[in-house]
Amino acid sequence: MDTIERLTSLFEKFPGIGPRQAQRFVQYLLRSSPSIRRELTELVESLGRSVAQCTECMRYHSGKGKVCSICTSEKRDASYLAVVASDADLAALERSGTYNGRYFVLGGTISLASEKTSGLRLEKLLSTITSRAKDALKEVILAFPANPEGDATATRVREEIVSASPGITITALGRGLSTGSELEYADPETIKSALDSRK
Repeated sequence: MDTIERLTSLFEKFPGIGPRQAQRFVQYLLRSSPSIRRELTELVESLGRSVAQCTECMRYHSGKGKVCSICTSEKRDASYLAVVASDADLAALERSGTYNGRYFVLGGTISLASEKTSGLRLEKLLSTITSRAKDALKEVILAFPANPEGDATATRVREEIVSASPGITITALGRGLSTGSELEYADPETIKSALDSRK
């Protein structure tokens, strides 16, 4: 297998990327200037060195400390905790500019085929909620995709939180999001509507 085929095959492993899109990526790189290819190479190599997972919210960040800038910010409202499936969903909520609380990245949603929660950070979430409830935490917002997997995850997470921390208010995003939609692709106004109509 030559270099072009190997790189195409590698791009195909990216989420949501098929063979034709992978080929387009390779063709773009072939037409690009050496400086763009060099910058891409340097950034990929630096991922392992300069990016870490926040020990509080579990998102990936490029700060120097173990805790990210969102979790260390005193301007964030510590009485709210939005539980999201992925870093991309967290970024979507941040882009909306309507949420100023803290976050927790669960690491995915429950697969309806297996209903297994392996890979999800449920235990870490529950310990985070328990420790934050002693301080200022009042409400946990379940901000999962508006699809069957997101709904199943919200149901399971709600049950776990009620069992571990019965005094915490638990809400979910309202249906400003259409059923089947991914949070990371929602526009800021839709996210604002979903946050405002949470229940």
